[in-house]
Amino acid sequence: MEVIDFSLTPSVMSQYMMEMRSEAIHHDPLRFRRNLERCGEIMAYEISKRLEYKEVDITTPLKQTSVLVPATPLVLATIFRAGVPFHHGFLNYFDGAENAFVSAYRKYKEKENFDVCIEYLASPSIEGKTLILCDPMLATGASMELSYRALLTKGTPAHIHVASVIASRQAVEYLKGVLPSEKTTLWMGAIDPEINSHSYIVPGLGDAGDLAFGTKD
Repeated sequence: MEVIDFSLTPSVMSQYMMEMRSEAIHHDPLRFRRNLERCGEIMAYEISKRLEYKEVDITTPLKQTSVLVPATPLVLATIFRAGVPFHHGFLNYFDGAENAFVSAYRKYKEKENFDVCIEYLASPSIEGKTLILCDPMLATGASMELSYRALLTKGTPAHIHVASVIASRQAVEYLKGVLPSEKTTLWMGAIDPEINSHSYIVPGLGDAGDLAFGTKD
C-alpha cells in the first residue's frame, strides 16, 4: 500500500497545516474551514495525476484542437461532520464526481471506552469506479474502516484513495491491515506519532469538527 505524507515535502500546504494546528488561530473557524478546503484542493490536484485520461476534440474560436480530460469515474465520499469543508476542496477540482456521505460517530460506553457507529449512508453505486474517501482526522482508523465497509454495500471500487489531513501512525498501520493493499493509496497531510488515552491524535490539532463548526452538546 502506497502512503504519501505531504509533510515530508515542504510546500504551501505546510502553512495551512501550521494554521490549523496553532491554538493561537483556533478562534477563527472561517480560516480553519478554508484551510481544510485548501488541503482538499491540493490533494485533489495530486490525485488527479494518477487518473486515466482520454483525448477529446474541441473547437476554439480559431481552429479545432485536441485536449486531455479525465476518463476515470469518481465517487467522492466524506465522513460527517468535519469532513464537509475537506470534501468541498476536493469537489472544487473534481466537480464532475459523484458524491457519497457517511455519518460515523463515537458512541461512548465509558469515559475512555467507545464503539464507532455508522448512522447514515447516502451513496451512488461505486462498482468499478475510483473511490476517494476523505476524513480530516484519522485517529484509530476504525471510522474509516467502517465507512469503507458500509460503502461496499454499493459495489466494489476499482481503486481507493484515502485522504486525511492528520493521521496517527497507529491509524496508518491499522488501515494497511484492513484495506486492500494492492488497490489503496493513502494521502496524509501529516502522520503524527501517537494517540492519547482518549484516542486523540498527538500533537494533532484538537477536535476538527468543533473547530470548524462549534462545540456540540
